[in-house]
Amino acid sequence: MKPTLLAALFFVPVLTFAAPADADAMRAEMQKLLDGLRYQHGEITLSDGMAKLTLPHSLRYLGPADAEKVLVDLWGNPPMEEKPLGLLLPAGKSPADRDSWAVVVQYEESGYIKDDDAAKIDYDDELKKMKEGAREANKERVKQGYPAVELVGWATPPHYDAKTKKIYWAKELKFDGGDENTLNYNIRILGRRGVLVLNAVAGVSQLAEIVRATPGILSAVDFQEGHRYADFNASTDKVATYGLAALVAGGVLAKTGFFKVLIAGLIAGKKFVIIGLVALVALLKKFFGRKSEA
Repeated sequence: MKPTLLAALFFVPVLTFAAPADADAMRAEMQKLLDGLRYQHGEITLSDGMAKLTLPHSLRYLGPADAEKVLVDLWGNPPMEEKPLGLLLPAGKSPADRDSWAVVVQYEESGYIKDDDAAKIDYDDELKKMKEGAREANKERVKQGYPAVELVGWATPPHYDAKTKKIYWAKELKFDGGDENTLNYNIRILGRRGVLVLNAVAGVSQLAEIVRATPGILSAVDFQEGHRYADFNASTDKVATYGLAALVAGGVLAKTGFFKVLIAGLIAGKKFVIIGLVALVALLKKFFGRKSEA
């Protein structure tokens, strides 16, 4: 983890006073990165045929390497332990646009998640537990130099489609020092051996736009034959140790749960001054690079 990068987020405006020549160089560096992104459209196979994207015209896709460039090099997030399967982005917007957003696509091989309790889950009660968990986690966040984050509530309560085995919900998060609350929009697709994890992160003011895009996202992503929920073999396949309620609360990707909350703040925060963030991250790399060589 890199606490300095989160600090960089909240001190971005300082970089607006950089020398014009430096600012021009940073803009050129950012433009080179943007020009090198290889967008894909239509049908895309993920992870050696495990899943497939069938994109509507309103969405486009970046593969794992380009996704990492956007998340890490452009938006300043810490590197992930494993590259994402890719990014879904709205067509017609650049990742450098102030109103841009993206859906991070990942996969967690956690086992087959039973959904027989879906109709009985009290998500308001689960929300109370999640808020308590967030408050407890803040002790470690603050200790590591990150701002505290409050789980404000549901921006969109969980909705599970038992037929398609897809569930979505949205949380509203408030980061200390943030100008706008953050929208953490989650989509999960249940499969035979695990879950496709899609996290759309944006400002709360973009909720309506994300909601409009959700049907297209839900219909665009599916497991392929042999990996689908219906392909589960009780005699050979692993069953997950948690159900839908824990999935929503954060049972999946628990080992990177801290990163997921962090990425929510950083992706939303990059809307302040993109070039400032790029410049400050570059300066930090140079500073700590010299420090490590000393």
